[in-house]
Amino acid sequence: MSTHIDQQLRILIVDDDEDTRETLSLLLRIWDYEVDSACDGPTALNLAPVFQPDVVFLDIGLPGMDGYEVARRMNKQLDMKNALLVSLSGYGTDEHRRLALEAGCDLHWIKPVEPDEMRRLLRLWKNAMKRTCVRQKAKLELSLME
Repeated sequence: MSTHIDQQLRILIVDDDEDTRETLSLLLRIWDYEVDSACDGPTALNLAPVFQPDVVFLDIGLPGMDGYEVARRMNKQLDMKNALLVSLSGYGTDEHRRLALEAGCDLHWIKPVEPDEMRRLLRLWKNAMKRTCVRQKAKLELSLME
């Protein structure tokens, strides 16, 4: 995770759909976030320790290694302990939500996500991280703000 909390958030987008990655990247850059992306799980796992994202938007339906496995592995990486993992998927059943949370995602959102809701989450996360610098406390504060 980025150690410079006063700077912009670093956001990693993991999605096999190029249009989704490009559109979301463009939107987040317009909002002045630092963005990188990966088209599959192995690429994301290699990129994460180098990029050190504060937030990961993770598609569940990835080819090969699915998003659940990516989340599990990211949560084991030391540099990812404080990142907010958000599954961003077309899979919207309660079972998919449960699986995403069990895999280590902090939130499970169903595509398409309203841009205002995404922007609100990012602002809340940045503010929570500034105040606490600890993932669990930040998640608690985030849930209290909703």
